[in-house]
Amino acid sequence: MKKRIVYLSVFLLYTVGVNAQAPRYPRFKVLAFYSTKVERAHVEFANDAIRFFKGLTIGNGFVFDTTSYMQDLNEDKIKDYQLVMMINDFPHSAAQRAAFEKYMEQGGGWLGFHVAAYNDRTTNWSWFVNFLGGAVFNRNSWPPLPAKLVVEDDTHPVTKALPGSFIAPLNEWYQWKPSPRENKKVKVLVSLSPDNYPLGLKDILPGGDTPVVWTNTDYRMIYLNMGHGDNIFSDATQNKLIIDAFRWVVASDKKGDVFKK
Repeated sequence: MKKRIVYLSVFLLYTVGVNAQAPRYPRFKVLAFYSTKVERAHVEFANDAIRFFKGLTIGNGFVFDTTSYMQDLNEDKIKDYQLVMMINDFPHSAAQRAAFEKYMEQGGGWLGFHVAAYNDRTTNWSWFVNFLGGAVFNRNSWPPLPAKLVVEDDTHPVTKALPGSFIAPLNEWYQWKPSPRENKKVKVLVSLSPDNYPLGLKDILPGGDTPVVWTNTDYRMIYLNMGHGDNIFSDATQNKLIIDAFRWVVASDKKGDVFKK
């Protein structure tokens, strides 16, 4: 009988200890939107991105849900997620746009890749253009090529662990007009080095200012121009950038930094 009491006491102490430790682990939810009905290179990127981020959930660090159903971009669905990720798609209908606007205005988090920021004269979504710091797609380089990137702020949590410059893997690089840098609310973190110009073989970026990673400081968001093809996650330095951007958006939640709990 005494042995049973001892065993039970040890079991209870162990259980209490495990439960006491559990809240220390970061727990948050991410909902990633992607499409299988876009150009092949963007689908390839989506497949790699989903695999990459799911790999980061090992140990139940966070929940990473995915959906290819853009109708899931509604207030009821996304309200419980600390981060909405746009992998290779963006809101299309007025209802989806309205739900996304409300989510972001109320402190939601966004991580967008490549085509997730695409907009032009036909988009007719002024809020989104402002959200991106005024950036409107102007032109791109082609075919996908590696490029030298320059880190513009070595003190920001997203870039402080990166070298001053590095060669990014093959990607289609977008240039914006006006440059988001012209907006005082925008913090450019990484841009194309002038050493790249002229960049491209068919479609050429001859020069100019080309930010590739930035945040609009009015929102909890990061945009990364990377996202074309199946080479994006082939470089450790760029992977570090992507992970730290992801982490920073989550950690910036006004409800508190889950990584410090």
